[in-house]
Amino acid sequence: MTLNAQPVLPEGATAPVAIEDTHATTEAAHGGEHESGGLPQFEFQHWLGQIVYLIFLFAVLYFLIAKVFAPRMRRVFDEREQTINTAIATARQVQAEAAGQAEAAKAEVEAARASSRATAAAAKARVTEEANTRAAAEEAVVNARIAEAETAIGKTRDAAMANVGAIATDTAAAIVDRLTGKAPTAAEAAAAVKGAA
Repeated sequence: MTLNAQPVLPEGATAPVAIEDTHATTEAAHGGEHESGGLPQFEFQHWLGQIVYLIFLFAVLYFLIAKVFAPRMRRVFDEREQTINTAIATARQVQAEAAGQAEAAKAEVEAARASSRATAAAAKARVTEEANTRAAAEEAVVNARIAEAETAIGKTRDAAMANVGAIATDTAAAIVDRLTGKAPTAAEAAAAVKGAA
């Protein structure tokens, strides 16, 4: 930082005093135009120009707002409202289509369930009918075998019953022979067996 140094004077010399009244010089330079002490825009002599300037600025701003800014803002608001309305309409249409598709899918599911139930009932009926037919056929085969077996048993029983008479006659003759020591005739033994029966 540079300091303004006073020149060194020889001894006994005095420096000339050059002190100026800066305030007085400033007022003299301006010619005392601020002597009124107020702001120039509040002075009555400037009001006419200020009012004209204010009216001009108001007219320009009004024209810009009315012809430029307001229509642009109105256009933006209208576009925004139209976009929102279009989006809402589209959403409602999509919702209606989704509801219709859901109803159609529900109807298809119900139809598929009904069809599967009918198919299951038909299959069950067919299986039951086939089982009944098979059971009837097997029962007929078993009944035929039982009838054959009963017939064979009847023949065997009849043959056995025929042999029983002969066996009884022989047994009676053997018993009489053993008890009495005398063998009876075949006719006598048969008559005794028939009489005992």
